Amino acid sequence: MNLTEAVSFSFHALRANRLRTFLTALGLIIGNASVILVVTISLASKNLILDQIRGIGSNLVYADYEAGGQNTAQVEADFVKLSDVQAIRDRLGNSIIAASAVMNSNDQIVVNGKVRTVTVDGVDQDYSKVRNLIILRGRAFDDSDISLREHVAMLTDKLAIRIFGSQDAAIGQTIKISQLQFTVIGTFREKTSTFGQGEITDETILIPITVMRYFMQYERINPVYIEVRNASDVPLVTQEVNSILEHRHRVGAKYNVQNLTAILDTADQIATILTIVLIIVSAIALVISGIGIMNIMLVTVTERTREIGLRMAVGASRREVLLQFLVESVLISLVGGAIGIVIGLAIPLSVRLITNQIRVPISPLSILVAFAVSFTVGVAFGLLPARRASQLNPTEALRYE
Repeated sequence: MNLTEAVSFSFHALRANRLRTFLTALGLIIGNASVILVVTISLASKNLILDQIRGIGSNLVYADYEAGGQNTAQVEADFVKLSDVQAIRDRLGNSIIAASAVMNSNDQIVVNGKVRTVTVDGVDQDYSKVRNLIILRGRAFDDSDISLREHVAMLTDKLAIRIFGSQDAAIGQTIKISQLQFTVIGTFREKTSTFGQGEITDETILIPITVMRYFMQYERINPVYIEVRNASDVPLVTQEVNSILEHRHRVGAKYNVQNLTAILDTADQIATILTIVLIIVSAIALVISGIGIMNIMLVTVTERTREIGLRMAVGASRREVLLQFLVESVLISLVGGAIGIVIGLAIPLSVRLITNQIRVPISPLSILVAFAVSFTVGVAFGLLPARRASQLNPTEALRYE
């Protein structure tokens, strides 16, 4: 008996008990579908998390004053100043794309007849680029807005709608901030939401930092953003920024200088560990299904004892009997695995048809692994029943009732 004949005999034997064959393969179907889905979901989640972080700025370094002052005068002197931002630009030169300063404040404005507190941030012409802001209507600040201290403002999309009814209607309108009239020149939103953890909230107004300076009792940049040209230079620039700030201020003043590289690395590691854990869980499901295959094949050997004795009596060798039952086990495993892979691929592909907003990656490696695991399960858990069948005594097998 060659392999082709063994496959043919095995196929007919399995067709004779279709329901039992299907139920036996069901574990592999669920297990392989789980492997594909687990890997797909893990990759999609990982990419989503990393893309969200990169959307804030993977090459971004940010710094602000942390601690160190003994009295009010010292604290005010220790704050990051506009001159410090310029020193960072001069010192780091071509290593960075831009350094942008932010001043924070709050003000009360009238929205729909009610007074409400909004965030007012003074920024420069580089801010929208460094912070990856999406300009929805109008324009962002330019050099002349900052240098000429123009009374212009940008609103978050949500605030523009709440005040003026729509973003289009907001452009060209005036809004009063600290008793001064500002003309709205643009609306924006964050490319990746920081959920109010940064200086931008749902209700934020941006004005030129040169105008904002006159509203503040003392000069304080909180924070300064530095966009680094090359990702490999982020750690070095982080150290340089900290050194510049500490050398330009009193000994003992501390500055919080951070970047998103560590967060990216941590998120990547967590996603990888999660993927491994989920794959192990799926592997356990596959092992359980393999035990089910072994159990059914042992029952099959018992039921077909007379058939085995008859085959041996007419000349079938023990090797041929072992091959036939091993092939049956592998067939169950591979067919179940193939169906599971198809189901596992169909679900993420259907998501792609429904929406383009979510990128659902499919890993070719997970498909190959699923096939390999299916074959391995069929061989590993089919070997014991096949060996038992091949070791039956032909005479006793023919007498079996």
